[in-house]
Amino acid sequence: MVNDTHVKTTKRSMPLSIPAAEDNEFKEAKCQKSIFFGITCVSMNSPEKTPKMVHIISKKSVSFIGQNLAAKIDEQLFSKYGFKVEQLMELAGLASAQAIAAHYPKSKVAVLCGPGNNGGDGFVCARHLQQFGFNPSIVYPKESRNELMKSLVIQCETSSIPVQPTLPTDLQSFPLIVDALFGFSFKPPAREPFIEILKTVRASGIHVFSIDIPSGWDVENGPPSEASEDVIHPHAVISLTLPKMCMKSWTGPHFLGGRFVPRGLVEEHGLEMPVYPGFEQIVKVED
Repeated sequence: MVNDTHVKTTKRSMPLSIPAAEDNEFKEAKCQKSIFFGITCVSMNSPEKTPKMVHIISKKSVSFIGQNLAAKIDEQLFSKYGFKVEQLMELAGLASAQAIAAHYPKSKVAVLCGPGNNGGDGFVCARHLQQFGFNPSIVYPKESRNELMKSLVIQCETSSIPVQPTLPTDLQSFPLIVDALFGFSFKPPAREPFIEILKTVRASGIHVFSIDIPSGWDVENGPPSEASEDVIHPHAVISLTLPKMCMKSWTGPHFLGGRFVPRGLVEEHGLEMPVYPGFEQIVKVED
């Protein structure tokens, strides 16, 4: 979960990105570029595959934070600044869904949700993905007794989003998996009932989009090893609030969301926050 300034824009001040061509499942239609008010716009042959253009920032322009600081920021948001968990989940899940919609065509999506706050972000993300035209199904292997999580389950079930404890038997028919199993409070190793799910997802070869932390990763040091079978090796990631230390060497598609952090908190911890253009809720982080 999210924890886990007005920008003066001038001509050419907003670098924009479109997703690179992927495997056959994700190849984008050929596009033509046109210039409109100094901003590069992209028109695609198929409106179903039109990517949302996302503002690019340098990874050098934002802070990368460790597990302890991420927990401290969360604690202060609740205790000092009056935020509620459900507020941050809604913002995190919406930003995650926006990043997915910006990077992938509409399709079936399996959303893996853990019992904690990261799983709550996944439930919210699934609900928004449905609003964006995707067809989400939720995998929820370990139910939480938390009343908020119970409410999130009801929200999805009453929106005709399937919620089940195991991976779909037709998993290979899903072009995309969203990983919302473990958040920044996770410490390896993974345990059942998650190990078998992680191994199956790894072996499937399906693209995985991770929310905040790829499940199974150490928040400070990243994946235990490239050969590990019970950790997620994602295709793309969205960091929430700020990127965690494990993302410093990440070179794949990397989004960042969490446009709500109070200025006092930013100043107290000397944080370098992203500059979001206009009213956007996400940016893309590149070298």
